[in-house]
Amino acid sequence: MFFDYLPLMYSATLMTLGLAVTSLLFGLVLAIIFVVAETTKWRLFNQSVSVLISLMRGLPEILVVFLIYFGLPEVLEKLTGNYIELNAFISGVLALGIIFAAYASQTLRGAIKAIPRGQWESGAALGLSRGYTFIHIIMPQVWRHALPGLSNQWLVLLKDTALVSLIGVNDLTRQAQLITTTTHEPFTWYAFIGFVYLAITLLSQVVIRKLELYFTRFERTKQLKG
Repeated sequence: MFFDYLPLMYSATLMTLGLAVTSLLFGLVLAIIFVVAETTKWRLFNQSVSVLISLMRGLPEILVVFLIYFGLPEVLEKLTGNYIELNAFISGVLALGIIFAAYASQTLRGAIKAIPRGQWESGAALGLSRGYTFIHIIMPQVWRHALPGLSNQWLVLLKDTALVSLIGVNDLTRQAQLITTTTHEPFTWYAFIGFVYLAITLLSQVVIRKLELYFTRFERTKQLKG
């Protein structure tokens, strides 16, 4: 009986990983946009982004998921006059990505501040634009400083994927709930997905450690060349 449900759990595991990784990539891009927006000279713009970030950090994660899944279609209907139904997976990615970006943007901002001001001045002295300096000189150094914080936020994001089971995404948590209604063995299946999450977490820590070593070697190589 147990092995009959393993293919379903395998599919649910892939769904959970796909949701987490997609949310991570979307969240990282959005976090960089937030950082750039917060540091812009347009006061009204950066203050608006700061308020949005504070709002996302202050609201419960499940409330953000519900606002995106149930509330956003209503807002779009009022703006366009047409009802637009959002896919549960896309809604989950939007919600988790925004939540991740709200925290990651502050981590990235702190890492950018940790880069010596002389790096910016060196780029300007070489005639490089501020954007080119940011992408090619500052950001490679930022990742090493930001990685510990981002790695913790990734692990939180991974666990938050369980929230999207409430809007119908067939992730590990929802699949365990469905199987439990048939088998009446909640401990077995919730313990099983607990082990799956633990395995993903341990694998993530190995990858994070390799990334830390890579960025450390990259910076040392750059210093030797300099």
